[in-house]
Amino acid sequence: MTAQSPTDSLRRRRLEPDARREQILQCAIRLFGERPYAAVSTIDIAREAGIARGLLNHYFGTKRDLYLVVVRQMVLPEEVDLVVPDGATLDERVDICVEWFLDAVGEHGKTFVAVTGAEGVGDDPEIEKIMFEADNVAAQRVLEAMGLGESPHNEQQRAVIRAYGGMAKAAVREWIRHGSLSRAELKVLLGATLLTTVGEVFPQIAVPARPTRGRRG
Repeated sequence: MTAQSPTDSLRRRRLEPDARREQILQCAIRLFGERPYAAVSTIDIAREAGIARGLLNHYFGTKRDLYLVVVRQMVLPEEVDLVVPDGATLDERVDICVEWFLDAVGEHGKTFVAVTGAEGVGDDPEIEKIMFEADNVAAQRVLEAMGLGESPHNEQQRAVIRAYGGMAKAAVREWIRHGSLSRAELKVLLGATLLTTVGEVFPQIAVPARPTRGRRG
C-alpha cells in the first residue's frame, strides 16, 4: 500500500470553505501557468486539488468562471501594497514602484504572462474589462506614488502609464518566458523608462497647447 504524502493528506482532509476555495484557486493558478487555457480542464484542476469536480463547480462554476477569478487574481493583486514614505525622492519613488510591480508579478510569473498574453481565451469582453480595470488601478497607484494623484492632467497621465504598462508586460515576458532579461536587468529597464516618463514626458503633456495665431494683413 502506497503511503500518502503530506500534500495528499492536506488536499483530502476537510477544510473550511474559504480555505478549500483558496486551495482550488491556487491549483488553478498553477495549472493555467503551465498549460494553455484550452489544455486545462476542470477535471485536471479537481484532480490537482484532490477533490471531486462537483465541488470545484460548487465553488467556482464553469472553467471560464474560474479562469476569470484567476485573471483578476493575477492582474489585480490585493496583498501587495504600494507604500511610499513621505519625503521620498523621485528616484526612490520610481524604485519603489518598479519593485512593487515585480513583486506582484514574480510570485506567479508564468500565469501572469499567460493571462496577459495570447494563451488565454482569446477575445472576451469580460476579460478585456478586467484588464482595463487593472491597468487603470495600477496607473492610478503609480501616479499617487509619484505624488501626482491629484494632477489636473490625471486622465492623460493615466493613459501614458497604461501605455508604459503595456511595455512592462512585454518586458516581463522576456524575463519569465524567454529568460532574455534577468530581474535585475528588467528593473533597470522599467526604472529608467518610468523615470523618463515622469520626468520628461509628463511635463510636456502638462503644458496646454497654445492656439496658432493667424497672420494679419
